[in-house]
Amino acid sequence: MSSQGGESEQSPSKDVEREAKAQEPTVEIPPLEKNIIDKIDAKFGDKVKLAYTKPRRIRFDIKPDVVVEFARFLRDEIGFDHPISVAGTDYPKDNVIEVIYHIGCCTVPEYRSSVFAFALKLPRDNPKTPTLIPVYRGVEYHERETFEMLGVIFEGHPKLQRLLLPEDWADIPPLRKDFSIKGR
Repeated sequence: MSSQGGESEQSPSKDVEREAKAQEPTVEIPPLEKNIIDKIDAKFGDKVKLAYTKPRRIRFDIKPDVVVEFARFLRDEIGFDHPISVAGTDYPKDNVIEVIYHIGCCTVPEYRSSVFAFALKLPRDNPKTPTLIPVYRGVEYHERETFEMLGVIFEGHPKLQRLLLPEDWADIPPLRKDFSIKGR
């Protein structure tokens, strides 16, 4: 539809958004990281989202239903074969617990000093995700700690038991934001 007098019929807010986007500095992704990102985008499309990249660091946010497939692809096709850590963060306002895997590489020389992270968001009232032990054996204790401290259930984990807390711990997980130390 054309407008009278050649004026645009788009809303002013769209123009402001477009101008703001045009003024955003373009970030050039280093070639090593770009190669990895392109392979992941081609394989997973909109099931994953690049959160950030900088030299020797990449992070993707992924959907929980692709976590095992994503980890296998990362290990088998890209070469990130060494789990460094599994961490979690509680976001009660968003009703989400985020689980973050940090993976390194021991076998591909150009990736040896790189760290690849991928994060998935789980509902806070029912935080369940498949274990990644079949892909990365070394996550066993990290997942146990995340289970214990945040209450995340890693389905299929062969020994999802307390690691640091007393066996009879009956309070909420201590790294949840609504946990409080008695007497404080």
